[in-house]
Amino acid sequence: MAQSTIPLSALSAQWHSENGAPPPRRLIAADSTLRADVAYRLACEGTALLWHGDYPDALRLLSAMRRRAERRRSRSAPTTHDSPAEAFHRHRRERARLARVLGMLLVPLDADRRIRLDRAPDVRAACLAAYGPFLDSRILSLRELLGVIGAHQWRLKGVEVPALGARIHPHYGVFSPVRGEYVDLVARAPLPPAVHDHPLAHDLGTGTGVLAAVLAKRGLGPVLVTDTNPRALACAEDNARRLGLADRIRSAGTSLYPPGGDRAALVVCNPPWLPHRPSSALEHGVYDPGGRMLTGFLDGLAARLLPGGEGWLVLSDLAELLGLRTRADLLTAIAAAGLRVRGRLDTRPRHPRASRPNPADPLHGARARETTSLWRLAPA
Repeated sequence: MAQSTIPLSALSAQWHSENGAPPPRRLIAADSTLRADVAYRLACEGTALLWHGDYPDALRLLSAMRRRAERRRSRSAPTTHDSPAEAFHRHRRERARLARVLGMLLVPLDADRRIRLDRAPDVRAACLAAYGPFLDSRILSLRELLGVIGAHQWRLKGVEVPALGARIHPHYGVFSPVRGEYVDLVARAPLPPAVHDHPLAHDLGTGTGVLAAVLAKRGLGPVLVTDTNPRALACAEDNARRLGLADRIRSAGTSLYPPGGDRAALVVCNPPWLPHRPSSALEHGVYDPGGRMLTGFLDGLAARLLPGGEGWLVLSDLAELLGLRTRADLLTAIAAAGLRVRGRLDTRPRHPRASRPNPADPLHGARARETTSLWRLAPA
């Protein structure tokens, strides 16, 4: 194939990236005549490939590029001499590089949300659910589009939550409650005395609304939910309607705490567990830069609790095992916020990444030793 550079000014489609990636500086038209080795080299050099072949060939090329990237990643994997923190940071750098390189294979999307490629699937419903309506053509990475398709399938199918006896349906860009052990902690922790007279609760950073639903099922309400991600608030409202709990769960906006200063008998927060910068919208459910959400929750808690109320902090010790935070750091932050620990419930992870040895996962050792805790906090 003759490779011709396409100036961005010549394109009539808008660049689209949910992760905020800038538009590529160089584009070449690509089809099935482009060899995978060449495609991978160009992507590593920062040249984007705007696909003009058929859709299945684009998937095959993306897989071939991934295999080449994985081979390079194995050569730069953490060594036995790395500390847990060094292994984590090396792992994150390689994941970011992998995302950047694979994100260079682009596909065109029409204003009616159809992929302009032969033998392409119908992605209109998935794109409408993720992006909403738009009136112009778009260019986006095939990798992102596959994420949109996969997220829509999760949304339609839902995730079974035993603590609810029902399914939760995650929306695009909202972290899915696939790790049920932390939900079980909230379902079985003893409720504080204040809920008997004042059953108002707050769920901060609600995500899908799964913890708010558990609290509502336990008789609390209204449960005011917040999240910095508007998609999460819409997702929580959708799940509340599906579960018949819309009258007990209310959206309270995108601030950490609900505005107005109302006190609650119970304030629950399951912040992202790792104090590190996220590289995508979905990773905001895992990474909390500098521990800002954790600190904000602790510092504001005492002033938001009714007498006899509690704050429940649901947090993994994975950051401690990786050397990103110490237990002393956490306890110091709790004390500095004028709080004391009234009790703690612990559980071990049940997900396959913790139980099945995986030599390719440099963080497996830490995952296998991980403990998730529900810290019952009260004013000192």
